[in-house]
Amino acid sequence: MKRRTFIRCLGCGAALAATPSSDLIPEFLGGLQNALAFDYARELSSVEARYYKKVAGGGIECLLCPRHCFITDLERGYCGVRENRNDIYYTLVYGLPCSVNIDPIEKKPLFHFYPGSEAFSLATAGCNVNCKFCQNWEISQTRPEQTNNIDLPPQGVIDICREQKVPNIAYTYSEPIVFYEYMYDIAVLGHKNGIRSVMITGGYIEKDPMNELLKHLDAVKVDLKAIREEYYKSIVNGELKPVLDTLVRIKKAGVWLEIVYLVVPTLNDTDAEFVELAQWIKTNLGVDTPVHFSRFYPQYLLKNLPPTPQTTLERAYQISRAEGLQYVYLGNIPGHPAESTYCPGCGEILIQRQGYRLGQYNLIGSRCKKCNREIPGLF
Repeated sequence: MKRRTFIRCLGCGAALAATPSSDLIPEFLGGLQNALAFDYARELSSVEARYYKKVAGGGIECLLCPRHCFITDLERGYCGVRENRNDIYYTLVYGLPCSVNIDPIEKKPLFHFYPGSEAFSLATAGCNVNCKFCQNWEISQTRPEQTNNIDLPPQGVIDICREQKVPNIAYTYSEPIVFYEYMYDIAVLGHKNGIRSVMITGGYIEKDPMNELLKHLDAVKVDLKAIREEYYKSIVNGELKPVLDTLVRIKKAGVWLEIVYLVVPTLNDTDAEFVELAQWIKTNLGVDTPVHFSRFYPQYLLKNLPPTPQTTLERAYQISRAEGLQYVYLGNIPGHPAESTYCPGCGEILIQRQGYRLGQYNLIGSRCKKCNREIPGLF
């Protein structure tokens, strides 16, 4: 067994994409700890995909996401990680993550889901949209032949979580929808071993696969890119309505849900959009759904725009609170008071945060220490 690199990072800010050269290992050690080791895969997987149908006359139609790609023999869908071979659809990334890490759950971000716990985080190559601001475009917009993939079957993920005493698995960094089969099997196996699963997603998925997956997830964080369809078409290369439908399904299923809205200057940052967003959430998901407004930094295909002004994020916060949302957060501004959780009843600080670090913790179970108000979430 060839021993390669996996790094456990306690509180570090980014995923470490696996590197096949042991000569590079010292570059990443620094303040990191507990190096583990993996094999690197030489071939892609050949596991039959779920959610597709054969088309009369040849070819298949993918039923996983709203694109419904029509794929002829030896071609792939938009995501680049699912291939038609003689009218059988295969996932090429099953058991082959290209980025792995152990992160604080706050990094996802999930603020009402076992605060202070850790998550074994993994991703494969591929995505079913193409956000112009993507921070992980090196893997999300890449085909699996171009990434260094670790040989890590579902049981291997569970073994690591048990050995490292990590209670959560996070499917993250790229778009977990495109490695659906791998995620699904890990989540099922995880629950059998007392390990929770959280999905970090754009939510661009069809009804049936999402409903089936929700039976095995404990939390979902959805990146709601905007509340306007034109933004999804021009900036995301996707559609808004399927994402809104996914949000409603998650809430109805009783799976813990949080939302992130990346505020991009001049593109989705008007007061009218913040009002529309807050009103939609209040009407369809409830005022107790946590919403994180995150600061944009120029990258990938949007390097021409400046970082989001702090005042814009604070305006989004104030508007959302005025519309009745009870748990509104600001992200990518370490040390801002709006990183912390406050009791809607008495105003007591419940969970103090600075970046991914926790300070004061004033919950007893899921109740405010001061006024005994029940706080939604899993604590």
